Amino acid sequence: MTNSIQFSDRLRKQGYRLTPQRLAILQILIDSGGHLSPQQVFEQARELTPGITEPTVYRTLSFLSEEGILMPTHEASGSLVYEVASDLHHHLVCRSCGESLEIEHAALETLYKTLRKQTGYALDDRHITLFGLCPGCQGG
Repeated sequence: MTNSIQFSDRLRKQGYRLTPQRLAILQILIDSGGHLSPQQVFEQARELTPGITEPTVYRTLSFLSEEGILMPTHEASGSLVYEVASDLHHHLVCRSCGESLEIEHAALETLYKTLRKQTGYALDDRHITLFGLCPGCQGG
């Protein structure tokens, strides 16, 4: 189970302060158990931390993503959403109905290795979103 204490300790050990705003935003995403847009995070953060501004939420989401605590991804609409980076996984998203399916990293491990071998690139992106049509929307 993911909790804010493990992330708080991690940030402190790296020399970062855990401000009330950072803690509130992190807790919102942990409690959501899923994906939230920056606007959804802002609306919830306003309730927990009166006076928090939208730019603060965006900066904090960016900071927590850069530190590997949050993982940004895109919905079918192309909208950016965030989730806690608790395990390494990717997403399949249906362009028609918006259904999102998590897939384990192991399913793409061979692709990562092949790309490294062919290009020399060491991929450091922890997340890929692939778009297509789910079985229900493919028609037939």
